[in-house]
Amino acid sequence: MPVLGGLAFFAVLGLATFGIAAFITDGGGERSETLFPTTYEVGRVEPLSETIAEDGPLLMRGLNTSSAKRNIVLDHTGDDPRQGWIVYWAYPADRTDACPVRQQPGTSTFTDCDGRRLGVTDLAPPPGVFLRVADLRLVIDLRNATG
Repeated sequence: MPVLGGLAFFAVLGLATFGIAAFITDGGGERSETLFPTTYEVGRVEPLSETIAEDGPLLMRGLNTSSAKRNIVLDHTGDDPRQGWIVYWAYPADRTDACPVRQQPGTSTFTDCDGRRLGVTDLAPPPGVFLRVADLRLVIDLRNATG
């Protein structure tokens, strides 16, 4: 009896886990905005561009997801806060995400997993990641992101 009870318990637990997963993914195996948002609103462009001008690019980890692989570096060039936004993956262009970078506080200098000092333009460009300004707010669009 105890063995059958244990098997029944694990069967119910498995079905409950499957049901929760199906609910979160809206019944399909597609991406869910709950677990993997496709867009991320960073904030108002004016204060963001001022912060970057003073303290260097912004290193953003995870973008509100459970995946640490979506770490990006956000940079801004020029005087117009509505233009000049650039995004990079937070790892060197000649490496993979297994070699994350750390930013030297208040600078545009990064250090990779081998201790190399890198500038922001030495980081990997993210294919399919787009930046857009909507109502003077910066939005990162990850719908077509690869890498």
